[in-house]
Amino acid sequence: MKLREATLGEIVSGDHGLVQTGPFGSHLHQSDYTDEGTPVIMPTNIADGRVVTDAIARVSDQTVDRLSRHKLKPRTIVLPRRGEITKRAFIREEQEGWLCGSGCLKIEVHGTDVLPEFLYYYMDQHEVVRWLEQHAVGSTMLNLSAGIVNEMPVRYPSRDTQAKIAETLTAYDELMENNRRRMELLEESARLLYREWFVRLRFPGHEHARLTHGIPEGWERKPLTEYTSFLKRGITPHYDDDAEGLVINQKCIRDGRLNLNLARHQSREFSPERQVQVGDVLVNSTGEGTLGRIAPVNSPVDNCTVDTHVTIVRPKPGIPIYYFGMAVMAWESRFSTMGRGATNQTELSPSQIGEAPILMPSKTLLDEFESFAEPIFKQVTNLVSQNQKLRSARDLLLPRLMSGEIAV
Repeated sequence: MKLREATLGEIVSGDHGLVQTGPFGSHLHQSDYTDEGTPVIMPTNIADGRVVTDAIARVSDQTVDRLSRHKLKPRTIVLPRRGEITKRAFIREEQEGWLCGSGCLKIEVHGTDVLPEFLYYYMDQHEVVRWLEQHAVGSTMLNLSAGIVNEMPVRYPSRDTQAKIAETLTAYDELMENNRRRMELLEESARLLYREWFVRLRFPGHEHARLTHGIPEGWERKPLTEYTSFLKRGITPHYDDDAEGLVINQKCIRDGRLNLNLARHQSREFSPERQVQVGDVLVNSTGEGTLGRIAPVNSPVDNCTVDTHVTIVRPKPGIPIYYFGMAVMAWESRFSTMGRGATNQTELSPSQIGEAPILMPSKTLLDEFESFAEPIFKQVTNLVSQNQKLRSARDLLLPRLMSGEIAV
């Protein structure tokens, strides 16, 4: 396979495209954000190659008109220009007109020489990721500029070959996206039943239940610590890419799920009680943006713990794990506002988490809920496993397709 090489800037220039940073902070103020309106994509909204819309910022139509040069078109690539600079998202048709946020940078190519779909996957290669990291500036936090990104070298085959490569890799991503949507539907069915029975109190037999202090007889409400056997943060890891141990960080916890693809290998020994177990609930406990995010552990993970920015909340033996996970998850939005300390250094302590009052229904009702929830979360676990295998297969295939080692 014959490959041509050019800088991204040369490709963009010959294609009437652009590489452009989002609006400066002086152009987009905190006061511009509204509860409703057009979404603004920030670095925190980029995960797994897509835009995550939970807690996404929004602005009014007037702000969009004022910042119209930052509006996004379909097939645009968006990436953070500071911090996690190797993430990126591919803009879909339904995201047309959204804004590129202050902390991001957009790349538009129109396919004269390089297809945007091909470029999106090209930038996922290890050597390209390393190039961006090595050329970014800053010691505490990596920063990219449009000028740096324009210098990125791109090696590319013919447009027909690019299209075939992108089509092959997209097939994997579409399967993963379908699985993700199935997971969302399954989890939503469990959440709906949880809210119906334990928030609205419309559980089987509720018409005949007597309330005492606002809860049915036989139920109790106590601080979370009363139902936990372990409530502590993790370790300070010794990172080692060749080690067998895994450590979960705050990036791994999002959308109510645990993403072990973002966990890191580490070699430090840790006590058995800090080994992540099925039934544990993990709570992000440091910093703005990720504070309070929660994910249950629904499948075993060998030789795995969490770092000091994550709290392990473990139920006592006999506490139904699926109900427990959802009861703690119900606190996510409140935990996100309970941090103490300076901006970007806010802390959610284990004691604060432990003070959260949790409703514990009757054993009969809990057993009934667990019998409904268990097969749902087992299906979700299977879909997560499928996606991990699909992602691994795609990641092995990607550099071989790009180099021509595997023909398409």
